[in-house]
Amino acid sequence: MRDVYVIGVHTIRFGKYLEKSIKDIAIETAQGCLKDAGLDKKEIQALWFSNSGWGYSKGQDCIRGQVALRPMGISGIPIANVENACASGSTAFHHAWLSVGAGLYDITMAVGAEKLYNSNKAAIFAGFLGGIDIENCVSIAEGLSVFSLTPEEKNNIERFKEKYQPREPEGEKKPKKKKPLKETLKDLRDTVVLGINLGEKLGYDTVRKMRKFSAGDHSPFMDIYGYAARQHMKKYGSTIEQLAMIASKTHFHSTLNPNAQYRFEVPVEKVLADRIVSFPITRSMCAPIGDGAASAILCSEEVVKRLGLMGQAVKVRASILGSGKEYPKGEEGPEIGERLAKQAYEVAGLGPKDIHLAEVHDATSFGEMIQAENLGFCGHGEGGRLAERGETKLGGKIPINTSGGLTSRGHPIGASGLAQLHELVVQLRGVAGKRQVEGARFGMAENGGGALGTEEAAMCMHILEAPSKK
Repeated sequence: MRDVYVIGVHTIRFGKYLEKSIKDIAIETAQGCLKDAGLDKKEIQALWFSNSGWGYSKGQDCIRGQVALRPMGISGIPIANVENACASGSTAFHHAWLSVGAGLYDITMAVGAEKLYNSNKAAIFAGFLGGIDIENCVSIAEGLSVFSLTPEEKNNIERFKEKYQPREPEGEKKPKKKKPLKETLKDLRDTVVLGINLGEKLGYDTVRKMRKFSAGDHSPFMDIYGYAARQHMKKYGSTIEQLAMIASKTHFHSTLNPNAQYRFEVPVEKVLADRIVSFPITRSMCAPIGDGAASAILCSEEVVKRLGLMGQAVKVRASILGSGKEYPKGEEGPEIGERLAKQAYEVAGLGPKDIHLAEVHDATSFGEMIQAENLGFCGHGEGGRLAERGETKLGGKIPINTSGGLTSRGHPIGASGLAQLHELVVQLRGVAGKRQVEGARFGMAENGGGALGTEEAAMCMHILEAPSKK
C-alpha cells in the first residue's frame, strides 16, 4: 500500500437549512474542499458520496452523488454512493483512502451531505429505524423490554429528580399551554401520513405492534445508550455527574468552533436539570437533529510533492473499517471499538499514549465515556473519572471532541464522520485557533453506525499524522 495524504478538507456549519437542498450543501462543501487543496474539480479522479436519508425523506433512493454533484460539473468520473448509517462519512473516506493506497487513483474525494430536518417531527425519528434490522423490528422492539427500568432504577430516578430537578410548589406550577387547533391538526395529519408510509413498507400489523414500543420523541438508540450507561454505573461506579461533566466539557469546546451547530456553554448543573431522555441520559447529553455537509481530498505522496503541499498534507497512518459481531450466548468479548482500535494502532505502529487528541462518536455523552475506554486512553470503567479529572478537556492529557462532538457540533448522519476528520486535519495543521491542541502530532477518530445485537453494525477507526516540518 502506498502512503496516502489528506490535502483538502471542508465542512459547512451544521444546523438547520430548510431553504437549501442536499445539492446546495454538497456543492458548498465540495467547492470549499477544492479551494483548500488548491485543485480544480477536473483533477479529481474518483469520488465517494455519503448520505443515509435522502431516499427516505425525498425519494432520491439511487445515484445520489451523481445527482448532487453534477450541477457543479463533477461528472464522468467514477462516483460510488455510500450508506453505512452514522458511519457513512468515514466509510466514504476509507474507500477514497483505499483506492489511492492501492494505486488505482492518485487523487480522490469523499463528500458527505445530510438533511435531517423535517416538518414532520415523528418522521425524523422513524427514519432511524433503518439503522436496525428492519424486517425484525418488532422482535427487536420487544427485546428492548430488557432495557426497562428496574424498581431500584426507578427509585434512583426519583432521587435524581429530587436532587437536581426539584418540583415546583403546587401554587407556582405554570399551566400548560394548550396547542392551537391548527398545530393539533398538523400533528394528527403527520401521524396519519407516517402511519401510512410505514404501513405500506412494513405492514400495518407491524406498525400497530411497534406503536406499543414507540418512544415518541427519540430514537430507540437512546434507550440502548441509557441501558448501557446504567449497566456501566452498576459495574464500575461511574456517575451521572461524570456524564454531565463530559457533556458540559463538549458544549464548551463547541463555543470555540465556528462550524458547530450549538455554540453555547451548558454548565454541569444545567445538564443535570435538563429533561430526561432515557435515564441517566438528559437532553443536553444527546446529539441534536441537524443538516450539514463535509468533505476531504486524498492523494498519493507523489502528488503532494508535485503540488508542493507537504506543509499542509496530513498523512493517513491507519484507516480501518469493521462490522459488529455476535458472540455465542454467555460469552463476552472486546467491543467493536476496542477491537478496531487495536487494529488501527497495529497498522499505525502507535499506541494510545501516542495520540494527542481524538474525535469519538458521542451520539450521547455515554458514547464518549465508553469509547475513551475502548481506545485505550484509560482502563475499563475509568472513562468517567478520566473526564472528571479534566484530562479530556482542552489543555488536558487527551482532549476529546475538541470540535464539540456530535453532542454540540451536530450529527447530520452522512456528514458526521467526515466532520470528525476535518477537525483532526485542522488540529494537526495547527490552525484550529482558540481550540488548538498544542503540539498535536497524532489524532484519532472513531465513528460508529447502526446497531445489530449489542454492537454498532459498522465502525471506522482512523489515525492521522501532522504534516512534516521538513
